[in-house]
Amino acid sequence: MARTLRVSRGSTFTNAYPYPSRVYVPRVKLLLKLLFIPFSVVGGLVAGFVGRKLFEQLWGVIDDREPPEAEHREASFGKVVLAAALEGAVFRGTRTAVDHQTRRAFASLTGTWPGEEQPEPE
Repeated sequence: MARTLRVSRGSTFTNAYPYPSRVYVPRVKLLLKLLFIPFSVVGGLVAGFVGRKLFEQLWGVIDDREPPEAEHREASFGKVVLAAALEGAVFRGTRTAVDHQTRRAFASLTGTWPGEEQPEPE
């Protein structure tokens, strides 16, 4: 079942595979997703480190003591909630910024955006 293809000037080319050649896009996308995992892990570690340092600097402006945790008995409720909210906002913002920049760097290296192009409509 080999297909014979005509090439210019009467010569022929025999294809051993009976179907036309294709680019297997799902396999390429899967490979690129797997290739993006190390980028994502390193980006997460960097974001955690930068977020921790940024939170420590911001909390130093608010109070000269360590940020209170929920387990601390003598900490006021307001300070515990403020510290948790500030820490969450800083970490989320830092993680989002680093993740987006990591994806941009990956896209510039591979030519493929690792993720959705646009948010899904509601």
